[in-house]
Amino acid sequence: MNRFEELKKAAYGQSRILMEVELKPLQGERFQPTGFPDIGPALYRNPDGKTLLLVESPQSMANRLEEVCWDHAAKDLKPELKGIPYVRATRKENGEFLTSSVLEAHRLSSSYLLTGEVHKELSSRLNLKDRMVDPDLTKFAQILSEFDLFALLHGIFISNKDKKDDYAGGRLRIARAISAFIEAEDVEPVNYGGVKNNILNPKGKKGEGNVPYHRTEFTAGKITAYFNLDLTQMRSYFPDEPAFFDLLLALSFYKISGFLRDGLRLRTACDLEISRPIKVTRPESDVIKELADPKTHDDWKELMPDLIKPLAEKKGWKVWHVALTKEDLKKSANNDK
Repeated sequence: MNRFEELKKAAYGQSRILMEVELKPLQGERFQPTGFPDIGPALYRNPDGKTLLLVESPQSMANRLEEVCWDHAAKDLKPELKGIPYVRATRKENGEFLTSSVLEAHRLSSSYLLTGEVHKELSSRLNLKDRMVDPDLTKFAQILSEFDLFALLHGIFISNKDKKDDYAGGRLRIARAISAFIEAEDVEPVNYGGVKNNILNPKGKKGEGNVPYHRTEFTAGKITAYFNLDLTQMRSYFPDEPAFFDLLLALSFYKISGFLRDGLRLRTACDLEISRPIKVTRPESDVIKELADPKTHDDWKELMPDLIKPLAEKKGWKVWHVALTKEDLKKSANNDK
């Protein structure tokens, strides 16, 4: 991919890459935003008094960008990403796949993954049992990269209540180096309802019969997806190894182009598409705009092995395996509460 060199030149000396992508509903005008328990949709006003709506939160977008990398049928990373280290958990009794650091909301810090050999090796290499020691976050990132490379892009906070003493008292945190959210403006609610029918027992009690319900969707004058790449943070992990920055930069564009191509069906009632060309607000660059376009995703797929293989061989990257018993699963579920 010859244009990757042009992208690196455009990113040289820059602290951020900021992009905006205007979206619209694929059909009709209505869409359903993300909602929160006891809050509902996140409506708010800007200083000019314009009503805004959070369509997709930064934490949800992080998970969606992670999902671009996962092959659900194979229950593994997509073929072009093979060689990147991550942690996968299986059922000890039969080897059935359970989850991985790519899928878990807390990534490697999930109680299902930060256990066994992974916990033993990571805590030993970090050597941060002394709470009085200020953790070296660059060293933490470098060691972490051998267990869960994607955490360097999407962040991590190791605060597991049963393992805090092994990880600087729960102070190990890396912020997201790539963040995103989707926001709508000039929004209006669309309130309507329906009935969940039970044709055999319409008068059933406790939700078993016919149950009327209400629903709120929205229309918007404008829907925008925002992407923020913190290049300074990406460079800080391995300041003397530019190949790491190259890989993280390429992975960011791989994820963004893949999400814009295949991931805009956020929910059944929130199916979106790009309505205008990608806008790069920092720095001004046509090559950045072109390489974030969903049409380039196959080009990024082709480039990935060339960037991954040299680092995987140099660092001895591997996939870490955790085998969980029924008792382990029960204990980990309680620890995640």
